[in-house]
Amino acid sequence: MRPMTKKNKIAAVAASAALVAVGGGTAYAYWSTTGSGNGGAAAASGTQPVSISVTVAPGVAPGTPKNINYTATNPNTSSTSVTLVNPQVSTSDAKCLPGWFSATVPAGPTTVLAGATTDLGNGTLTLNDDPATNQDACKGALITVTVGSN
Repeated sequence: MRPMTKKNKIAAVAASAALVAVGGGTAYAYWSTTGSGNGGAAAASGTQPVSISVTVAPGVAPGTPKNINYTATNPNTSSTSVTLVNPQVSTSDAKCLPGWFSATVPAGPTTVLAGATTDLGNGTLTLNDDPATNQDACKGALITVTVGSN
């Protein structure tokens, strides 16, 4: 066997590197693949409604806005976002007309934490003063504000 020259050693190393590269390419092609699959998870079994409480400052009188405080109680195990909408006024006296009143709600949304009662903010209730109409029927009437939420 004849001795290896420097030129032959460089050629041998280059050939070995080329074989490793080709072998590596083959291994990559061998392990490349495609596939498909599916999975699933159980959804929560449902939630209980969040209850909204409305507290109106006493002393409703024509032309005098009264503070309304809104709170929400969330009995569920996850937090939820509440935005109050569409306040409706009703009264205990049929002669005290709901149309005489206006009610507002705070801007939302507000996050109500799981298992907590959260202050949603304030609005107003106003018995709109109408000098042409006797509004005495509202004296002593129970005034209820009902709101919806998104």
